[in-house]
Amino acid sequence: MDSQIFESAAERTFQFQQILPPLPVPSLEETLRKYLDAVKPFASEAEFHNTAAIVKRFQEDVGQHLHQKLLQRAKSRRNWLEDWWLDSAYLELRMASQLNVNFGGPGPYLEHCWPPREGTQLERASVITWQTLQYWDLIRTEKLSVHKAGNVPLDMDQFRMIFCTCKVPGITKDSIFNYFKTESEGPCPSHLVVMCRGRVFTFDALCDGRILTPPELLRHLTYIKESCEGEPEGDGVAALTSEERTRWAKTRQHLISIDPVNETILETIQTSLFVISLDDAKPYSTPDDYTSMTLLALTGDPTIRWGDKSYNQICFADGTFASNCDHAPYDAMVLVSLCYYIDQQLKTCGGKWKGSDVVCDLPTPEELVFTVDDRIKKDIALAKVQYKKTTQDLQLVSYAFNSFGKTAIKKRKLHPDTFVQLGMQLAYYRLHGKPGSCYETATTRRFYHGRTETMRPCTVEAQQWCQIMLNRSASVEKKREALLAAFNKHNKLMDEAQKGKGFDRHLLGLYLIAKEEGLPVPELYSDPLYAKSGGGGNFVLSSSLVGYTTILGAVAPMVHHGYGFFYRIRDDRIVASCTAWKSCPETNAETFFYSLCTSFHDMIQVTTMSQL
Repeated sequence: MDSQIFESAAERTFQFQQILPPLPVPSLEETLRKYLDAVKPFASEAEFHNTAAIVKRFQEDVGQHLHQKLLQRAKSRRNWLEDWWLDSAYLELRMASQLNVNFGGPGPYLEHCWPPREGTQLERASVITWQTLQYWDLIRTEKLSVHKAGNVPLDMDQFRMIFCTCKVPGITKDSIFNYFKTESEGPCPSHLVVMCRGRVFTFDALCDGRILTPPELLRHLTYIKESCEGEPEGDGVAALTSEERTRWAKTRQHLISIDPVNETILETIQTSLFVISLDDAKPYSTPDDYTSMTLLALTGDPTIRWGDKSYNQICFADGTFASNCDHAPYDAMVLVSLCYYIDQQLKTCGGKWKGSDVVCDLPTPEELVFTVDDRIKKDIALAKVQYKKTTQDLQLVSYAFNSFGKTAIKKRKLHPDTFVQLGMQLAYYRLHGKPGSCYETATTRRFYHGRTETMRPCTVEAQQWCQIMLNRSASVEKKREALLAAFNKHNKLMDEAQKGKGFDRHLLGLYLIAKEEGLPVPELYSDPLYAKSGGGGNFVLSSSLVGYTTILGAVAPMVHHGYGFFYRIRDDRIVASCTAWKSCPETNAETFFYSLCTSFHDMIQVTTMSQL
C-alpha cells in the first residue's frame, strides 16, 4: 500500500461489492489435517498421539454433522462467518473494550514536517481534521480507489465503518450503529464532537455543503480550548466507556433515565463523524522512539475519548497526534489507509494550509452537558480508578530497528513479512526456551465482507529452524536450509489463509454450530493442546503487519503471559510496537524487542554468509 493511489475517477469505491465471491467453507479433512500439523510444536509424542485420536473421532462422528450444517448455513449467506465473528470476537465480550479490544497508534507526521512543538496543537489539529474530512468525502462520493490484490478487487465494506459509527453497550451483548451514507444513499451526519478537559462540544463540519477550511476549523477549536482554560474540568462522562461492558450498559441506562437530554447527547456522539480529543499531554516522541505517544494512544486520558467510537483523533499539546479506535466495526488496514492518506497530503503541502481563509459566518460550537447524579459521579470515579489500574499494568515499547529493512531482505529473495515473523519465533524461543504460539493476521478481503483468518507462524519447520539457529555447532549451510524450509512453509500457509483455506475460522464455525444446536462441546475443543497451541484466543504472540507505509499501531497482549506485536516494514528499517503485562513475571516487552533485533542480525548474517 506504500504506492497506494487514493483517488479514482474510473472505478467507484463500492462497485465490486456485489460480484465478490462468497466466503468458502474449507473441507473438513483439510482443516483437521492442518490443525494437527499446527499443534505438533507444542506436543510430546504421547500428547500428539492422544490429540490425533481425538481429531479422528471428531472427523468420523460429530464433526461430519457439524460440517454439513455449516455448509447449509453457507448456502444462504454470502459470508457464513460475518455475524458470528462480530458477536464472538467483539460484541459478546464483557471485558472492558478500551484496552483489551481497541487499537491505537501514533501519528507518523513528525517524521517529515511536524516535529513536536508547543503552541502548534490547534493549528495542526485543524489541518489534520480537514484532511480527514477530505478522506470522508472520497468515501462518501465513492472516489476512494478500490484496494486490490494484483488485479483482484478486495472488499471495501469496512470503509463505511470508520465515520459516523459507534458501539453501544448492552447487558449481554453490544450493538454497532452505523449512520454513514454515501452521496447516492442520502444525507450523512456531518457534525464533529470535540472533547477537552472532561467536557464535550459539537459543531458541523460543513457550511452550505462545503467542508470547513482549516482556518474555520481552527476558529472552532480555539473557542473550545479557550472555553476550557481556567475553568473546572467537566464531569468526564466519557470515562464510562472504559468500563466493563455490562456495567457500562447499566450505567448508560441510568444516565438516560435521569434526563431525556442525556439520550440526545449520546446520540449526537454516536452519529458524529469522529471524535477530536484535545489532550494536554506532551509525549515528545521521535522517529526512532514512538513509545510515549503509542502508550498514550492506548492508555491516555479516558475523559476525553469515547472508547466505543470507531475513530478518536487524539491531538497532543506538543503538536503530535495519535488515534484510538474500536476494533469491532473494522480492522486496522482501514485506519492505516486513512492515516497514510493524511501523511502523504501533509508531505505534499509541507504541513501548511495554503488555501483561503475564513469564508463562513459560523455559529459557535455547542457544549453538550450531561445531567449527572451522585450515582453517575460515583460510577465515573470508579471507572477512572479501574482504568488507571489496568493501564498502569501495560508495558509498551515502540522502537525502530534501523540496521536494515525491506531492501536488504528482498535482495536476499526473502519475503519481508515472513522474515519478521520468523525473527519473532527465534526471539521468543531464545527468551523462553520453547515455541511461542502465534497469531498473524491474514486478510480474507478477496471475499464478500471478508475480514481476517488466523495464520499460525509457529510451524514444525519454524521450531526446527529455531533449534538449529541456537545450536552453536550447526553449520551455516544447515541453518540456511532450515531457514528456507521455514520460509516456504510460512508463505504457503499465508497464501492458503488469504484464499479462504485457513482452519481456525472453520473450527470456530463448527464450535458455534454445536453451541447453537445445544450439543455438548466436542472433545477437540477441551483437549489441552487446543488452548496450548493458541486455539480459543490463547496465542502468546498476537501479531500483525500493519503494512509498508509510515503508519504504526499497537494492541494489548491476547493473554496475560503473552505479547502484543504490531510492526511496519520500510526500505531501511523495521518499526515495532511490543506490549506485555507488567504483572506477568515471564514477559518483558523491551527484552523481547532486543531479542528480536538479535534475531534479525543472526538471520541476515546466515543469508549473507551463505551467498559468499
